[in-house]
Amino acid sequence: MGAQSAAMPQSPSDAAGTPPDDLSALAPLRRPVFRMLWATWLTANTCMWMSDVAAAWLMTTLTASPAWVAAVQTASTLPVFLLGLPSGALADILDRRRYFMVTQFWIAGVSTLLCVALVAGVMSAPMLLALVFLNGVGLAMRWPVFAAIVPELVPRPQLPAALALNGVAMNASRIIGPLLAGAIIAAAGSMWVFMLNALLSVVAGFTIMRWRRQSVPDPLGREPLTVAMRVGLQHVRQSRPLRAVLLRIGLFFLHSTALLALLPLVARAMPDGAAGTFTLLLAAMGIGAIVAALNMQKIRRRLDTEAMVLMGAGVQAGATLVMSFSPHLVIALPVMFCAGAAWISTANSMTVTAQMTLPDWVRARGMSMYQMAIMGASALGAAIWGQVASHSSVQASLVTAAVSGVITMLLAQRLMPQRAGEVLDLTPARSQIAHTLPRTAAPGRVIAQIEYLIDPAHADAFHAVMQDSRRARLSQGALDWALLHDMSEPGRFVEQVIDVSWTEHLRRFDRFTASDVALRDRRLKFHIGEAPPRVTRYVVEEEH
Repeated sequence: MGAQSAAMPQSPSDAAGTPPDDLSALAPLRRPVFRMLWATWLTANTCMWMSDVAAAWLMTTLTASPAWVAAVQTASTLPVFLLGLPSGALADILDRRRYFMVTQFWIAGVSTLLCVALVAGVMSAPMLLALVFLNGVGLAMRWPVFAAIVPELVPRPQLPAALALNGVAMNASRIIGPLLAGAIIAAAGSMWVFMLNALLSVVAGFTIMRWRRQSVPDPLGREPLTVAMRVGLQHVRQSRPLRAVLLRIGLFFLHSTALLALLPLVARAMPDGAAGTFTLLLAAMGIGAIVAALNMQKIRRRLDTEAMVLMGAGVQAGATLVMSFSPHLVIALPVMFCAGAAWISTANSMTVTAQMTLPDWVRARGMSMYQMAIMGASALGAAIWGQVASHSSVQASLVTAAVSGVITMLLAQRLMPQRAGEVLDLTPARSQIAHTLPRTAAPGRVIAQIEYLIDPAHADAFHAVMQDSRRARLSQGALDWALLHDMSEPGRFVEQVIDVSWTEHLRRFDRFTASDVALRDRRLKFHIGEAPPRVTRYVVEEEH
């Protein structure tokens, strides 16, 4: 049986009257469960960076081929593209606590296999890539479930601060992980990094086990994986606010990744540039991100989401322009600090908006596609700006990325503005209609028809409301939707909704939110019949 969280999302008005101390940057850490899982997340991400560094260094001892060394990064990130949506679907239909715990034990198992292969002396370049890929599977499965868990742990007003603290964990681990791995490799070798990774992952798994998450079994049973994936894609496609978020975050990472991708070459071209210079620049960027994250609530009180995204893109572009000239370290360090602050501010704004746009039942699927947009844009951007640099120069590539980044973000704001009113009230409001219907029916697709009688003079306004209904029905998982108009009776309209099965038809009623109730009331205002709209349900008979 599937499991659903008993936690109820907060309404948009929850911020009213909230004490200032409860909205501080560190307020979520006062909640024991969030603090425990945040520490687990920090540990898990530190292990990720340690493993990446150790695997890349180990590959250099197995082969001198640059292609094999570069393939380590590909093997680590490829699972995100292959498993992003399935992992999000699993995180939505399985118990999230157990799922999160299993991902940690998976990573511990892969790290253990790495240690065994090294001790046995059978490690080879292909085997290392295969094990790095398996480790990436655990990472790909882990991210969506943690993204879905966070809104359960804190009230809605604290969600921006909680997500900013996640950014702190990511950036702190980006600094701690490579430094710790480098020290261990220098002192003892790569195997001990994998051994520590396995130990910390086991500790993280048992820490998650301590979380007593309240859950109730879904009376309709577990949603089939293929259906869950289809519904997740459908929900994103029908959600205009979420599509706007995906467009912006994709454009931002497509262009901002130019600085990170070419930073080693920028560092080498600087006066006295060396490996230490590159490390300092990365550290400055990470520190800038951490400082901005800790002050995120103050920034959000001064700037709305659109302004923060545009400002973040502008500051990032400015930093990229300055770094394109390979300035002295005295100038480069504060510039990279600003780049890190701009990066976390923009990413946090988009992440908060995405979380606010997603109802809990599809949250992991939506956030997995959000992560896929980031990873896909980053990979594509690195390839594009690398090619531009190889055919012209590093400076030309960075200048082009900076200018086009600002232009495309301005175009995105103009073509798909992110209006505050589009973030709907997603408080669960399960329809009581499902309780009056039988729990089982004959197999086959279900066709529901709702008959409306309206004043023909209001047909255009009714049609506009029904288009909103179309998006709502499809976003809840309906297979198809149509609005039928009676040619002999101008005021008679029939809404037709098709579901893949009777169970999925019932499941849609459990996905009702406060915004769906408001939309239903808007539809009913047009109905002029003495009785409520007549609803007829059919099951399509299977062919024999």
